[in-house]
Amino acid sequence: MAALGRCARRLLLLRGFPARGARAGSGPGGEAAAVAVTPPRAARAPRQQQHEEEEEEGSMVAALRKNPDYHGFDSDPVIDLWNMRLAFFFGVSLCIVVGATFLHYLPDHGMRKWARREAEQKVKERELLGLPLLDSNYFDPSKLVLPDEE
Repeated sequence: MAALGRCARRLLLLRGFPARGARAGSGPGGEAAAVAVTPPRAARAPRQQQHEEEEEEGSMVAALRKNPDYHGFDSDPVIDLWNMRLAFFFGVSLCIVVGATFLHYLPDHGMRKWARREAEQKVKERELLGLPLLDSNYFDPSKLVLPDEE
């Protein structure tokens, strides 16, 4: 919370409002001591900054008067409209739709779905043949060719 208060004070100083003193009762003897807070950008005068903000605000108002459907991309209405359309097309259509489609069609991670389907197929085969589902021998012992005992 203290950091938020400091940021608010700095913003007020940048806007040209006077700095406030410390809280009452914080100084010796319960008196409030005046605290001089310097703006972080001491090189820039408040009036100069206020003048720059007025110029920026004036250009924004001029763009809004020229184009009531101003989208913030350009002062020319045609370029502004097409830039807005392109930004939303690439931002929404391509990123969200194509990205979601790509994520949906990614291959099965670890082949878990394939292993499940294969196991279900083997279970159905063994049930049709009347064999037990699990057997202690992985291979059929009668089909194994073993080397001679020599």
